[in-house]
Amino acid sequence: MRAGERRGAEVRTVGVVHVYRVAGTDVAALRGVDLSVGPGERVALLGPSGSGKSTLLSVVAGLRRPSAGSVLVDGRDIARFSESELYDYRSHSLGLMMQGDLSNLLPYASPRENLAFVGGPVRSRGRHELTDGALGAAGLADERRPVALLSRADQQATALAVAMAGSPRLLLVDEPTSQLDDDARERLLDTLVQTTTAAGTTLLMVTHDEQVAHRMQRMVRMRDGRVGAEGQRHEQYAVIGADGSVQLPEELLASWPAGSAVSVKEASTDEITIRRRLPAEEAP
Repeated sequence: MRAGERRGAEVRTVGVVHVYRVAGTDVAALRGVDLSVGPGERVALLGPSGSGKSTLLSVVAGLRRPSAGSVLVDGRDIARFSESELYDYRSHSLGLMMQGDLSNLLPYASPRENLAFVGGPVRSRGRHELTDGALGAAGLADERRPVALLSRADQQATALAVAMAGSPRLLLVDEPTSQLDDDARERLLDTLVQTTTAAGTTLLMVTHDEQVAHRMQRMVRMRDGRVGAEGQRHEQYAVIGADGSVQLPEELLASWPAGSAVSVKEASTDEITIRRRLPAEEAP
């Protein structure tokens, strides 16, 4: 990022809880999420359906208010924002690519007409270069057809250009490649990484695809509304929760199911041992 350009936003969630009601029953989608994303960092949120990753994204977007906890963007708690402050935040600091090909677009307008609607008649040179670069990389710079008639890959490329039209300091993306083939997926990811890197934009992306997550700088795995592990491509670490809990890796759950009794002992200052109690050791 060149001198004088805006840096990406810093995001930190502290003990975020989100509870909603279904048929008169409270359901906890988030159960105390602690997450830090540095300025300009690219982070993937991974996890099975129902793990809370999309809910967390919508909370960081200010589309839902947490039931408890703080959502700090550059040190300001957006969970405490008024509606006018949230509107200003989403208008000037945030770019959104939500799930669904056309959810971010005017289906009857061309890619460039979509950009004109979002960006207005006057845009800075830097913004012009970013959005034109995103369209050009997809071969859409001169496309005049309505986006409803374009392929899913071209619709997603247009959605990315629209999300970046305001040079946001934070870009939130939900499952951008779920309906794309392998080639289209890689082209979109190339454009996504290049565009956000050029702008210095912080990127937080929800995905279920390991290959997509590997294109980010860090992966955060969620399960049952909590952060279970994080790390880079070849190095994942379990995360100790505020209550001292640690989620076992998915591959161990079949042989170590919930309710298993274990002993936990300190082996050294940097190591513990976990041993499951065998049936023969149970008291009569």
